[in-house]
Amino acid sequence: MQTRALGTTGPQTSALGLGCMGMSALYGDTDRAESLATLHAALDAGITLLDTGDFYGMGHNELLINEALRTAPAALRERALLSVKFGALRTVEGGFTGYDGRPAAVKNFAAYSLQRLGTDHIDIYRIARVDPDVPIEETVGAIAELVEAGHVRHIGLSEVGADTLRRAAAVAPIADLQTEYSLLTRDIEDEILPTARALGIGITAYGVLSRGLISGHFTPDRTLAANDFRAQSPRFQGENLQHNLALVDALRTLAEAKGITVAQTAIAWVLSRGDDIVPLIGARRRDRLTESLGALDTTLTPDDLTTIEAAIPPNAAAGTRYPRSQMRHVGL
Repeated sequence: MQTRALGTTGPQTSALGLGCMGMSALYGDTDRAESLATLHAALDAGITLLDTGDFYGMGHNELLINEALRTAPAALRERALLSVKFGALRTVEGGFTGYDGRPAAVKNFAAYSLQRLGTDHIDIYRIARVDPDVPIEETVGAIAELVEAGHVRHIGLSEVGADTLRRAAAVAPIADLQTEYSLLTRDIEDEILPTARALGIGITAYGVLSRGLISGHFTPDRTLAANDFRAQSPRFQGENLQHNLALVDALRTLAEAKGITVAQTAIAWVLSRGDDIVPLIGARRRDRLTESLGALDTTLTPDDLTTIEAAIPPNAAAGTRYPRSQMRHVGL
């Protein structure tokens, strides 16, 4: 397994991480046995970075990872790195009602996560979105106190703007910024990515396949379940979907010429953007995991990258990546 460092202060991790959200929530029905098998296969393949959130299935995802690690060989379990997001407030019905970044809440969330994960420390801890009512300095300061106490190893951030990134880094070392980054979502290239690099902060990129949209497996006639949040995502609606899938067809031409899949091409493109970027793949099944891992053996030449840029230039996607109500929490 190739490795990359999460910034100048973070840990060395596998070049690809596993985003575990879909094993518990938001992508329709789940398969517990297959999820556990996929987690074990990822660890066996050398993936060390497991990304979760305490609000994924209201704790379900953390308990799932706990079970996977408990039943994995000791050597694999010991090198696993746990990246945890916190702060999202949920309703019994599964809705989202905001974020809580108060210092007391930070420590409360951490206590519950440590228990559910069955560990004495979290490797990277981050608030899922900035709480607009709490200065980022206070939230990061609370995580820094958890670091001092040995409960957390590194501090991360998620979906923040460049100014917030600078303010947070002035309080304590920040290992990485988790943000969506893919051929369809390149907003960070203008200001956020240069700021992170200037501060020595790594990037863990989620949504590298745009939630399956550019995986090569999504078809225009696919019906999304009511419990699949993509059913409300603007990029998956009507004419937006048709436009975005046409972009995928252009990518497919290059992939077929190279003898690789569309998904491998899209993941390899994110890998090519810099050694300080670690893509998170959201595979929920072993076959999708195997396909994604193939991106590590994929080399995109300068001509390939030029072709990809021509096929899917910046801002080519139709529709925002979240509904308007959620977009207002991004980039604060």
